[in-house]
Amino acid sequence: MRPLWKGALTFGLIYVPVKIYPATEDREPHFRLLHRECHTPVEYHRYCPRCRRELTAEEVVRGYEFEKGSYVTVEDRDLAGLEPSQDRSITLVDFVPAGEVDPVYYRRSYYLAPADGGARVYELLRQTLARTGTVGLGRVVLRTRESPAAVRAGQRALILETLYYADEVRSQEALAELNFRVTLDDRELEMAERLVTSLASPFDPARYTDARREALQEVIRAKIAGREVVAPPVPPTAKVTDLMEALRKSIEMAEARRGREKRRRA
Repeated sequence: MRPLWKGALTFGLIYVPVKIYPATEDREPHFRLLHRECHTPVEYHRYCPRCRRELTAEEVVRGYEFEKGSYVTVEDRDLAGLEPSQDRSITLVDFVPAGEVDPVYYRRSYYLAPADGGARVYELLRQTLARTGTVGLGRVVLRTRESPAAVRAGQRALILETLYYADEVRSQEALAELNFRVTLDDRELEMAERLVTSLASPFDPARYTDARREALQEVIRAKIAGREVVAPPVPPTAKVTDLMEALRKSIEMAEARRGREKRRRA
C-alpha cells in the first residue's frame, strides 16, 4: 500500500515523522454506461445547448449560480493564492476528551504510520492518547483541501480523522419533528434497558455485512456465467402495535439468541 502523504505530526516541541494511508476502501461494484446495441462505453462531451455545438476545454469556465439562472464566472487567476499551503505537517494545538467530539463531525479516516526514525515518539503519543482518553486536534492539507483534523489512538496505529467545519454540520434544532412532548412509563424504560442489556456484545464489524452488495455481486457472477438470476423470497415481518408487548417479545428473542450463541461457544 502506497502512502498518500509523507510529513510530520507535531505537538509542542515534539516532532513525529509520519506517513498517511487511507483507512477505508470503496468495495461497491461500479458500472460503466454502455450502448445497449453494441456494448460500447458511452462517451460524454462538453456541449452548449444554446450554441448547439461541442466545446473545447479552453471554452469552458467555472460558474457560480448566485441566483436561479444567474452566474458569475471564476477564472484561474481569481483562485490564485487561495490554495492552502502545501506544508506537510499536522500540528496538534488542542487535546480534548474523546467523548466530546461528536462522530457526526468525522469526515474520513486515515491511518498514520511512523516514518524512518519516528517509531519511539509515535508510540509514545499513541499510548498517551489511549491512557488519557483524549484526541489531538489540528489541521491537515490533503491534496488541495485543508481540513480540521483529529488524531486518536487505535489498537495499533494512530488514526487521523478529517473533520467537517462547524458550519457544515446542521443543527439538530432544525428538525421540526423533534418538537414533541412525550411521557415514558418507568416500566417501558426498564424493559427497554433490559432489551439493550440482552443485546449488548463486543463490537465485531465482521458481523455486519452488506447484503445488497453481496446480492449485486451474485447478480454479476450469474451474468458472467450466463445463469438466470433468482431473487430470494423476502420473509414476512410481524407487526406488533403494543409497545410493552413488542419489548417483551424482543427480550425473549434476544435472550434466546444469546443462549444459542453460548451453546455454540461451549
